[in-house]
Order: sequence, then structure tokens, then C-alpha cells
Amino acid sequence: MARSGAREDEEVLPRDRTGGEAAPDAEPAHGVDGGPRGKAAPEPSGGHGDHGSDSGGPGPAPGRRRPKRRILRWSALTLAVVILGTAGAGYLYYEHLNSNIRKDKLNLGDDAVPRATANPAGQTPLNILMIGSDSRNTAEDLKLGGSRSDVGRPPLADVQMLVHVSADRTNMSVVSLPRDTMIPIPRCTDAHTGKVYGALSLAMANESLGRGGPGCTVATWEKLTRIHIDHFMVVDFSGVVSMADAIGGVPVCVRQNVYSHTYDGHGSGLKLKAGTTPVKGRQALQWLRTRYGFEDGTDTGRTHAQHMYMNSMVRQLRQNATLSNPDEMRRLAETATKALTVDEDLGTVKKLYDLSEEFKKVPTKGITMTTLPTVQWPQDRNRLVPLDKDADQLISMVRDDTPLDGHGAKKKAERPSDDPAAPDAQIAVLVRNGTGMDGGAPEPRRALTVARVLRDKGFAQAAEDTTLTPRAKTTVLYPSADLEGDAQAAAKALGVPFTSVLRSTDVSGVTLIVGSDWRTGDSYPGSAKPTKAPESSAALNGDKDDACMEVQKGFTWG
Repeated sequence: MARSGAREDEEVLPRDRTGGEAAPDAEPAHGVDGGPRGKAAPEPSGGHGDHGSDSGGPGPAPGRRRPKRRILRWSALTLAVVILGTAGAGYLYYEHLNSNIRKDKLNLGDDAVPRATANPAGQTPLNILMIGSDSRNTAEDLKLGGSRSDVGRPPLADVQMLVHVSADRTNMSVVSLPRDTMIPIPRCTDAHTGKVYGALSLAMANESLGRGGPGCTVATWEKLTRIHIDHFMVVDFSGVVSMADAIGGVPVCVRQNVYSHTYDGHGSGLKLKAGTTPVKGRQALQWLRTRYGFEDGTDTGRTHAQHMYMNSMVRQLRQNATLSNPDEMRRLAETATKALTVDEDLGTVKKLYDLSEEFKKVPTKGITMTTLPTVQWPQDRNRLVPLDKDADQLISMVRDDTPLDGHGAKKKAERPSDDPAAPDAQIAVLVRNGTGMDGGAPEPRRALTVARVLRDKGFAQAAEDTTLTPRAKTTVLYPSADLEGDAQAAAKALGVPFTSVLRSTDVSGVTLIVGSDWRTGDSYPGSAKPTKAPESSAALNGDKDDACMEVQKGFTWG
């Protein structure tokens, strides 16, 4: 991922974050070591110098009142609800709930990424961006922390999770972006006011929400990943309390007694004994907010705790029999819909329910939670930047619809066709150029070049098909079971994995589409692609019910 320290400063949002009283459990502007920060490096993009409460940013200047603590808005509520749906409440009640849902434009940027190409079965992946806002615009939110002066200020996207549901609905990948991460933010135009926010070459990831709304966060993710975002959901964190209460608490685990409380009286206030405890209400929020107390005291540690909570909540919602009670379901549905802001195409409960049906097809064992790999930014140790190789690997796997746990690719690779292949010289293979999928022009003569490579390998009947078929990933298609062995033989000769050998009624014979992942060279580069998320992404499987957080040194008790 290319990064630049320069800034295109067309417009900057002014932000006054110094008024009001801090919440009793507010976290101070501390460094990653849990102690007070000294003078920090100047902010490269302006407008977020007071993020330091637990983002790792600079603390307040001497003599100034400490910045008020932002309470974490988390998207577990949203994801859990859409995974389960609210089917117990009945379809007619869904219509009653429509007016609760707030709607906004999907993408405020100038360059939207094209939708993913459907697979031969006509299925496409789903990409939903879950956003947790730190704004406080309701009385319920203020009761859970913060200052009245925060009401109406530009919000920050303190939690961002890309939820990718595979085209075949067998797996789900969740990628969290730590809010302290420095990334480019594209130019965005507010759909309501027409105000234009100039592009920032490098800024804190959570600033995008305040630059016109969630559609700018979507545009930022598409710029970062080149993955088309189908929908977004912004959650009001006060709903987390009601959700946790409704299901009787969400079980969480710590390996040691933990107390998120610094020497000068700050921290989330979370205090738990070692082992598993069901948390609800304010204690659930404390778990989701805790930075000082988990692992190394960084924002990535907090992200890992959120993943554990999300997995646990999903299991609770799928297993908890009390949610079959219509009254409980109605209360849950009211809470969830009032907490949501979604894109315009997702703006009814019926559409949310339809989406939930797609989510429900994924078994919990097929869910993998990850965090985008990052490292400290050299210009400010309290900020992060993507770890190029590992971050690119994780994003590429999601973009290519590759399961992050490696199981899908392994199972497919271990299933050679029952149909024996014909001799190579007798297998007819048509080669098409699909290299224009990435937004650029098709690479000239790619089909001709790869057809020649096949002939050199003994496939004498390989020939160019001049039909342009844009496709992100190189694929071998075959129309019927009696040609599967032939298709696999061609794929094996080129190093194309069997995961990319698919049956399709759109072709009449074995057809190789050279995708945008193979624009140059005679050897297929994808043959060496990883099939499992990098270790630095801290992958957590949805079926893992014994996950437990390590407690940071200095935050234990008893």
C-alpha cells in the first residue's frame, strides 16, 4: 500500500473538543505504556489532535482541561442482529419498524469500485461496512458517558469492520481497522449540504465519518482495499446495553483479574475476575471500550476483545431460547432499528431481514475475525500504518473471495475430478482475455500469450478466443461433469488452483479466462498465493468459545 506523508489540505474540519466535563470513567491521553504522554509530534492532517483519550493521540496542552472521553460505539449489535434477523417478531411488524431506521447515501467519493463479478452459479459476495460512531446525539447516549457539548459535533468512526460474506455463503471474513491507523481519505461531497471535503493523503482512519457522513467512510475503504462495498451500517452504541441485557449477558473471558483503571483515576473502569463472566449493560460497554488492561494496551488489543465479544454474542443469539419470546424479540427489534443508520438501498426492515437470511447461511465455524496488520508510524509512535505485505495479503484474500482459515482452498484442492482427463494433446482449451476487471484497459494479447504457453506444455488444441471477459481472478470454466477432468488438467499445467476450476453453463467447452491477477508473464502468479490469513492479523474463528484476553501488566488486582 502506497503511503505519503504529504497532505492536500483543501478543507479541514474545525473541531473544538475541550469543553464540558469528562465522564467519571474517562480514559486519559496516555501513551501505549499506560503512562501520561509527553509532547507528541504534530498531527499530519489536523482536526484530531484531541483524539488522545484512548486513541494513542496527544494529550491536552498544559493548563487546559483534559479532553472529554469519547465512548465507543460498537457494531456488534448491528452485526448480531442482521445475522439472526428478527424473524420471531413476524413480517408485518417489520413494516412498523421501518420509520426507526435512518438512511444516508452509500458512497460520497468520486470513484466507486465496480461490483464483484458473479461466479458461474450466479452468486456474488456481499461486503458490508460496520461503523461505530463516537457521536452523542441522544439522551440515552449521554447517560452512558460524555459531555453535552459533544452533541452535534462531527462524529468519528472509532470502530470500522468490513464484513465479507463469500459468494457461496460458506464463510465470512471480518476485517477490523484500528482507529489510530493513518490512511489516505479521498475527496468526499456531503450529499445533504453539497460541501466538498478535499482529499487527505494521510489522516487518521476515524476522521472519514465527519467528512460528509458514512458514505465518506465507505469511499475511504474502497480506496484502501479496491473492494466494492454493497452496504453500510452505523450503530448507536446505547443499543449494545439493551442487546446484552435482552440475551442475559454476553460471556467474556480474561486470563487474570483485570481492572482498567490508571493511577490517576482513568480507564474504562472494567473490573472482572479471571475466567468467564457474562457482561451486560454498562459493563458490556466497558469491555468494548477497554484499552488499558488488555494485552499491550494498544488499540489492536481492544479490537481483539471486540472480536471475542462479537463471536460470543452471535453464539448467544443463535442459541438463546429466550429470544423465541415474541415480546423479547419486539423489544430487541425496536432497540436495533432505532440504533441503525444504513445506506438507502438497505433502508427497510424487509431488506435487512433479507440480508440477514444471507448472513444466516454462514455457519459460525465459517466466520473468521481479523485485524488489518499494522505497525507503529515512524513519525508518531501513537499512530499506526498498515503493514504493507501482510495487510496487502489479507485484503487481497478478501477481494479474491478466499476463505481466511485456509479450509475452503484445501478441501477443493483435495478433490480431483472423478472424471479422468483426456490426453493433454486432445483437450481443447479456449483462452479469453479478462484482464480489464481492475478498472484499467485489458492487457493486449494476453489470451494469445497464454494459449501459446498451453501449447508449449502439450495442449496442442489451445486457442485464443477473442471474447473479452473481465474477471478479477483467473478461472477455468467447464460446462459439464465429463469435462471437469480436462479443465483440471489445464489448470494444473498452468499452476492455477482447483479452487478456480468451476462449472458454468456460460461456456460450451473448457475455457480459461486470464484474470486481472495475471496481467503479465508466462507463469501464473496466483499459484504461490497464500490460502490463510497472515499471523499478524490475529485471526479468530467464530466457533472458538474458549478465547480469553491476556491482561496488561499493571492492570491486575487481588
